[in-house]
Amino acid sequence: MEADLMMMFENAKRYNVPHSHIYKRALKLQHVLQLKRKELLRSGDEDRDSMLSSTMSDGGTTKRKSHKKNTKKNRMKVLFATVTEVREMNTGRRLCDLFMVKPSKKDYPDYYKIILEPMDLRTIDHNIRSDKYMSEETMMEDMRLMFRNARHYNEEGSQVYNDANILEKILREKRRELGPIPDEDDIISPKLKIRKSGISPKKSKYLTPLQQKLNELYEAVKNYTDKRGRRLSTIFLRLPSRAELPDYYVAIKKPVDMEKVKSHMLANKYQDVDALVEDLVLMFNNACTYNEPESLIYKDALVLHKVLLETRRDLEGGDDAHVPDVARLIQDLIRSLFVSVLGHQDDEGRCYSDSLAEIPAADPANADRPPLNFEIIRANVDKGSYKRLDVFQDHMFEVLEKARRLHRTDSEIFEDAVELQQFFIRIRDELCKNGEILMSPALSYTSKHLHSDVEKEKKEKLPKELEEDKLKREEEKKEAERSEDSSGGPWQGVQRTYSQDCSFKDNMYHVGDYVYVEPAEQSLQPHIVCIERLWQDDAGEKWLYGCWFYRPNETFHLATRKFLEKEVFKSDYYNKVPVSKILGKCVVMFVKEYFKLHPEGFRAEDVFVCESRYSAKTKSFKKIKMWTMPLSSLKFVPREVPLPVVRVASMFAPKNDEKPPEPAEDDKQGPSIIDKEREDVTMDMANGEPGCQYYEQLCYNEMWLKVGDCVYIRSHGLVRHRVGRIERMWVRDGAAYFFGPIFIHPEETEHEPTKMFYKKEVFLSNLEESCPMTCITGKCTVSSFKDYLSCRPTEVPEEDVLLCESRYIESEKQMKKFKGLKRFSLSAKVVEDEIYYFRKLIVPQKEPSPLLDKKIEELEAKFADMTDEELEELGEDDGDTCDAQSMPQLQTPLANDLDMMPYTPPQSTPKSIKGLSKKEGSKRKINMSGYILFSSEMRAVIKAQHPDFSFGELSRLVGTEWRNLETNKKAEYEERAAKVAEQQERERAAQQQNSPRAGIPVGALMGVVPPPTPLGMLNPSMTPASGMMGTYGPPMMPHQGPDGMVSIPGMPSYPMGVPVLPHHLPPGMPGFPGIPYLGMNSMNGAHGAGNHYGNQMGIAGQGQQAPPPYPGQGQGGQPAVQQPTTPIFVAPPPKPQRILHSEAYLRYIEGLNAESTTVSKWDQTLSARRKDVRLTKEQESRLPSHWLKSKGAHTTMADALWRLRDLMLRDTLNIRQTYNLHNI
Repeated sequence: MEADLMMMFENAKRYNVPHSHIYKRALKLQHVLQLKRKELLRSGDEDRDSMLSSTMSDGGTTKRKSHKKNTKKNRMKVLFATVTEVREMNTGRRLCDLFMVKPSKKDYPDYYKIILEPMDLRTIDHNIRSDKYMSEETMMEDMRLMFRNARHYNEEGSQVYNDANILEKILREKRRELGPIPDEDDIISPKLKIRKSGISPKKSKYLTPLQQKLNELYEAVKNYTDKRGRRLSTIFLRLPSRAELPDYYVAIKKPVDMEKVKSHMLANKYQDVDALVEDLVLMFNNACTYNEPESLIYKDALVLHKVLLETRRDLEGGDDAHVPDVARLIQDLIRSLFVSVLGHQDDEGRCYSDSLAEIPAADPANADRPPLNFEIIRANVDKGSYKRLDVFQDHMFEVLEKARRLHRTDSEIFEDAVELQQFFIRIRDELCKNGEILMSPALSYTSKHLHSDVEKEKKEKLPKELEEDKLKREEEKKEAERSEDSSGGPWQGVQRTYSQDCSFKDNMYHVGDYVYVEPAEQSLQPHIVCIERLWQDDAGEKWLYGCWFYRPNETFHLATRKFLEKEVFKSDYYNKVPVSKILGKCVVMFVKEYFKLHPEGFRAEDVFVCESRYSAKTKSFKKIKMWTMPLSSLKFVPREVPLPVVRVASMFAPKNDEKPPEPAEDDKQGPSIIDKEREDVTMDMANGEPGCQYYEQLCYNEMWLKVGDCVYIRSHGLVRHRVGRIERMWVRDGAAYFFGPIFIHPEETEHEPTKMFYKKEVFLSNLEESCPMTCITGKCTVSSFKDYLSCRPTEVPEEDVLLCESRYIESEKQMKKFKGLKRFSLSAKVVEDEIYYFRKLIVPQKEPSPLLDKKIEELEAKFADMTDEELEELGEDDGDTCDAQSMPQLQTPLANDLDMMPYTPPQSTPKSIKGLSKKEGSKRKINMSGYILFSSEMRAVIKAQHPDFSFGELSRLVGTEWRNLETNKKAEYEERAAKVAEQQERERAAQQQNSPRAGIPVGALMGVVPPPTPLGMLNPSMTPASGMMGTYGPPMMPHQGPDGMVSIPGMPSYPMGVPVLPHHLPPGMPGFPGIPYLGMNSMNGAHGAGNHYGNQMGIAGQGQQAPPPYPGQGQGGQPAVQQPTTPIFVAPPPKPQRILHSEAYLRYIEGLNAESTTVSKWDQTLSARRKDVRLTKEQESRLPSHWLKSKGAHTTMADALWRLRDLMLRDTLNIRQTYNLHNI
């Protein structure tokens, strides 16, 4: 009872999700059961101690034996229930259904010849309940026998074969989970039994195969280290907090980290390996979506993504989908159908096909047709020449219809042909399950069509046959009269005395007896004659008259015909013979009685069986439907054991030691495929072009094509040929063309390297083309996702079956799923494809993008030159955030005047500009110049001389040295720089040429002025002295960085919410930790006074670019000259690497001088007033209105921006006054 209760609770827990009410109640009741059991066991121990003397009595021994017996039985019930409860994941099918009862002897007669010890689950269940198993191992032996029988009888890869493997594996795991079989000592101690029973699968020390795979996969990703010993998964263990990176949770809709994945594993939330892979791939995809393509995190995510997929492939052993071999399955189906038809027997074991073996291969009525009979079909089946069921059916029906056409309707061959054709249709429908397994045009011919054809044929042939029978009877009558006259000439006038019996040599012979008659030649066997009349002539000689029975060697037949053992045939030969020539008695029995009865007093060698009659005139056999021989006085008794129906080969059949005929030359070359006969099918096109003949089906270059077929199109410059679908095809001026959409491969689309695709996935593009058929290289098929999982066309190899579930939109660079592919309705003359449906849906797995390995190689080459310390610092800069130090609170009530965008610190290495593709950002070209080469060499020298100088001060010295350099020296540097730039350009061109992807931006972005950094956002937590520095900032490389910031390639930037302090503050200016500031040109305006919109303050939202300054009116009313914004700069990291410069930075260096601390005349813009500025509509549209959520309480967005500018200026003055910054 305890085991059944535990099983009930475990079933409830296994079926319901962990957080459901039923699951919780089952868990609680299970706990109550365990407590109550412990309580009962404690009371049992006390009773046992008080009755220690009675423990050793016979009654105690009986209890222990009964207790042990119940425990053993419960374990067997648990194991049996484990097998019967297993269900298929997708369909819910019980795997044990085919094992419940043994196969039917009527449906599967050969099963009991192959399987000598059948076993099923019903028998095992009965043995368990009736206590027939003395041990658990005996029950396990029966289980193994049952699974072994299934594997022995069924083919490898079939459903029953696979189910047997799965059930046996689950049974072994459950037995291992239950632990070792308890012995008698364990059963005596109830405390030990507690530990043996009621073990929950979650608490078992044995992991299920799924849990083992999940752990191996997780540990492979977590413990992976690169060549330097760095563990890449560290950054993925835990998500950043919302306080550190609030924008991360805006950009990433489904955050996940490895700790969350581990918790799901412990809670058994993953039902298969694919679910775990899906979460880990999502984690890596999130990292690549949020971080820059050139960052270390991006590279680590790609590497771990690759490790994950390789580990999954190793665990699952190669091919993921396990697609059935459709071509082999079709061959097996055709072979099974052919063997079943040829082996079809009647109740007496006679094969119907034996009579059809005499059908000639050549058709007398149609000499042009190629020869065909069962032997030719057998050779084609053995060679695998049939790829379609309807072609095989056409050949079988052609032989059977020829047999009916060449023979009378009452002949055995005609009847056997009809029976075989009916049997063919029935077995065909069973094997195809009426189209559920194989959908073929062959299924359209049914038994009704056959019955109609046979009746029509009989109506045509019966009148002729009746006339032939009438003439035949007249001829036989005349011939009998002539034979009687010729044979009885000397006996004419002799008196005959007929009797029912006569004696000869102490033997009595009766009418109806079978006797051996002396042969005409001594070398022949005695004749077998059935006595029909007995008489004595006037001379006293006794005579008999009867029917002769022929042995198989006395008939004319083909060597392939088989006969029953001891079989004879009733002939059409009758004659008289003297009784003196009788050699002895024998018995000929009808086939329906021969196997069950035996005549008394006769030896087995004198008993023969008769099933058919033989016509010596027509040399044909016909089965006897009713036995009409004279009755015999013999007594028949039942046989103790019925005789088996055994058929033997003809004596004319070739012996085994004879060499088989040499195969023809065509056979040696390989199987020749017998294709379906087709014809060109024209069609009328309503909107067709004049001079074009349109087709539904057309043969081109010995390739049959129809509307809806998919073909490979020769594509130059691509790794794989594109795929086109034929929606129209036509012939004009002798040339063939087709029109239809084009399918492209994943490498032709723009996508993230972490995106995964199915192995043979293609995408429907927006491109539709008319192509000449000369560009077709072969046929293929493109299936929708549903069809790809469930079925295959039988004539297409698996490598040419492609999957399409999405459309690629080139303009949006996106892939969108659709419901299904277009279907076509064709005329009846078009030969439709045969479709094979899988018994179980396949589960295709995805593989990495073709860009993954290439991107990993690029990033590894980029980081290869870095030392371990630099790489570690880069990883820390990518992965960590800086906590802003506390600042005094600003008293300005900003919330009342402006609806400001909340400030969010950027991500580790966030994307640069919204709307700019990753490829554009990653392939930005740096303009190589002579100054760049000079700076790379001179900066190290100056740094060694002045180690305490800041980055800006070093840049000033480098610029001074460059200006003082002689002209010829500068020319040498420029010449070297030109060569380097030329080499880089060649490498880029070669790289773009090798990549066939559509939509890749060609060239690079040059001279792009980066937008201002979003570091000018007001912080509500700042004091009145807080705000924006606004005037000073360190120089910075104009290479585009995260969210509009500029950064140095190969060096970690400072995107963690608060930038570092400037390194070149004026003398006497203290550093202010945690205070955001603008760059040197943040307030840059026009050279003339009054450029009121020249201040590009960095309050833009993340990833948004501020517009350039606009011309305005100065105080004097004169228009200011428009000047482009120069980029702002931030301080470099502690260890700059591979410093590069742009033209904008060169202009900045050239503009530095000793008289001024800034390049721009920003102070002239401070006197601008709102009322003095008039903006056009175009200028208003270019205002940075995206900095603010709304205009708040102001009339226009321009007024709100003016208010923001005033507030920031006031903050700047407050900072100056608070910290006595008089030099500003």
